[in-house]
Amino acid sequence: MTQWCIQCTTKSGSTLPDSKKSLRRQSPLFDPARPLTGRLPPLVMLRAFEATGRTGSMRKASFDIGVSHTVVSRHVQNLESWIGCKLLLASPRGIVLTTEGEALYKSTTEAFQTIANVSAQLRQEASVDDLQIWCVPGLATRWLIPRLEDMKAAISSGEVLLRAMDRNSGAVAGEVDLMIGFCPADQLPEHAVPLLEPRMFPVASPAWLARHGAPASIEDLIHLPLIHEQSYAQWTNWFKQAGLQLTLGLGGPRLWDASLGFDAALSGQGVALTSSLIASDEVKKGKLIELFETDIRVGGYYLLKSDTNGSDERIERLELWIKDNFLKHEKHSRL
Repeated sequence: MTQWCIQCTTKSGSTLPDSKKSLRRQSPLFDPARPLTGRLPPLVMLRAFEATGRTGSMRKASFDIGVSHTVVSRHVQNLESWIGCKLLLASPRGIVLTTEGEALYKSTTEAFQTIANVSAQLRQEASVDDLQIWCVPGLATRWLIPRLEDMKAAISSGEVLLRAMDRNSGAVAGEVDLMIGFCPADQLPEHAVPLLEPRMFPVASPAWLARHGAPASIEDLIHLPLIHEQSYAQWTNWFKQAGLQLTLGLGGPRLWDASLGFDAALSGQGVALTSSLIASDEVKKGKLIELFETDIRVGGYYLLKSDTNGSDERIERLELWIKDNFLKHEKHSRL
């Protein structure tokens, strides 16, 4: 069979020099009668590539699809080797697509969206009545689960499938009906509906305070073992809102999410940031002690709805229920 050679070009369209043609390979002519085997890249590679192209970062893509940064990088490299051209390039602003990458990304993301749309339609026609919700782990575990019966009553029909998940692309891609996330106010995802910016405050267990003593001032917190999420960003922003300029790096363990940080504080491992939505019961019972009286907000919860089932009235009812109960809880916590 006659074979053709794909010639790789740079973003500007110029031919790659010989030193950069190592990824070039020969590919067979397209023949619709042939089976897809050998012509369709492995889907795990395409999924990693699509997530990287959409988020502009392999690290963000790793959170998006729930695998490590190393795995995403390997899948993208393997896809480039399979196709025979560079698809992504590193730039000062992050990952950018080459000309070939843009062509593949456009077709891939359209295909994934088509699959999501058709799947949602088929589920609706098959009377699959589950309402699938993703929620950041802390809120899912501490606030939503104790209210599952009330939440089900609010939507009035169907079962609630709740999953603790800290990424929003599932709602965008149609994998779920609803996503409840948390982020700084200036980083809201596109089309997200703001719900509540809760007051965030430091807490520690009585056992930890008995061992280390209560800090005399907010400034003293800087030198204590603070419990962080994935990075030091939330505590850094909190100190900034409190009017403190950090001159030293913060210490303390970094955990995956707010729920793990809450459990760590509860077990006497340090000082964590939390909100009344998450910690009101433990504070009332004396299992956690709020340190200092502050009114600082470093982000807020948002709601992101799937664009594949906008006609589902249950989503609108659930949105109203969440907003109403958030405000009631916040008001009650101030009494």
